[in-house]
Amino acid sequence: MRLLGAIMDKLVSVGVLILVILFQDEIRRFLVELGSHKRWRFFFRLFLPDKEKNTDQQSYIMPLVYACMNMSKTKTGALIVIQKDMALTAYEQTGDIINADVNSRLIENIFFKNSPLHDGAMIIADNRIVAAACILPVSHNNDIPKSLGLRHRSALGITQESDATAVIVSEETGNISAARNGKLHLRLSGKDLEHFLSETAE
Repeated sequence: MRLLGAIMDKLVSVGVLILVILFQDEIRRFLVELGSHKRWRFFFRLFLPDKEKNTDQQSYIMPLVYACMNMSKTKTGALIVIQKDMALTAYEQTGDIINADVNSRLIENIFFKNSPLHDGAMIIADNRIVAAACILPVSHNNDIPKSLGLRHRSALGITQESDATAVIVSEETGNISAARNGKLHLRLSGKDLEHFLSETAE
């Protein structure tokens, strides 16, 4: 009986491991959705203290808005991802580490057409520009208008895979868009973008 019990314990352990490996994407999405729900975030904050005050957490917003407005005028393409609760370390490692304060001029210089870092995405985390020229997952949603390019599909892709927010400046039209939870918000003004980022930062 002891031998049979030991064998069953091993089988259960291996079975659980196999299930985790097979359904890792579904488990990750479930945990992201759970963590992004406002009630659960409130519950977690009771036990896990915030790293920074809310005002500090939003200090990146205005430099980002100014940079996007300026890039919109010059039709400079840009893709910027703002990390929230879920770490984006795997995507940061696909680009070049910057680790600098969020500054509108720095953002514009990174996405300048002749800059070696202008292709790919910039990732902002904890009020810092963590990395640039990062590669993001691309959404294969067939409902995306054909007029939208790879930046918009990448923005949707990262917001489907994580709880991050993505901001896009179109190189063709100069229009500013934003994505969160796998949904695109198109043709935003500077005020719209500021309001959108302030809401998603809470």
